Amino acid sequence: MPAPLRLARAARTPAPGCLRDRVVLVTGAGGGLGRATALAAAQAGANVVLLGRKVRVLERLYDELEAHGGPTPAIYPLDLEGATPRDYEALADTLAREFGRLDGIAHCAAHFNTLQPFGQIEPLEWARTQHVNVTAPLWLTQACLPLLEKAADAAVVFVLDDPQRMGRAYWGAYGVAKQALATLVSILHEETENSSLRVHALLPMPMRTALRRAAWYGEDTAALPDPGEAAAALAWLLGAEGASARGQLLDLR
Repeated sequence: MPAPLRLARAARTPAPGCLRDRVVLVTGAGGGLGRATALAAAQAGANVVLLGRKVRVLERLYDELEAHGGPTPAIYPLDLEGATPRDYEALADTLAREFGRLDGIAHCAAHFNTLQPFGQIEPLEWARTQHVNVTAPLWLTQACLPLLEKAADAAVVFVLDDPQRMGRAYWGAYGVAKQALATLVSILHEETENSSLRVHALLPMPMRTALRRAAWYGEDTAALPDPGEAAAALAWLLGAEGASARGQLLDLR
């Protein structure tokens, strides 16, 4: 598990233009945190590549980003559940051909079905949850490593969940996946800590997202903050100033 780090909001707010001239890939760009991260990264000056499975949702976000001005975004439709290593290699080839570089990945995509007893977890749902939450980000990062390692300063950010709660009853496949992802962050950090590639983990505060609504029955999710603050912290990690949090878990709770 990465070492936890807590910073005041002002200390983790991206400076204007901190991502200028950088190419940032955002997975799950059609979801709550992914959408907010794409907006925050674009506002900080990044060329944002929107990766997701719902093309119409990505197109609406594309239009919103264009309306804000700044670098023109790009759309890359891909369903992580069915994507293979060759699909990620094709993604990396496309990024190299269209942009010539990749400076950051924000792994915002996640899959959560429901809380349930261990004995009721369907085998296919178990496999789907592990694949989308752990295997897909691993394969994607592997495929993009050559591009990331060419950058003078690159960052990959993985989004985790409450480590204490993930090991408790009924969190099942999702809990195991998020614990495994935390271990992946630690391993990848140790392997890259002397390189130009930084590895980060982010633990958001409770947010107004679809995943939160699915997991917390009876909670008034509308009363929670939108993902904007967490997205700003993620954009900060992607920039050069985020180097101080390298290999750590930025805890926003």
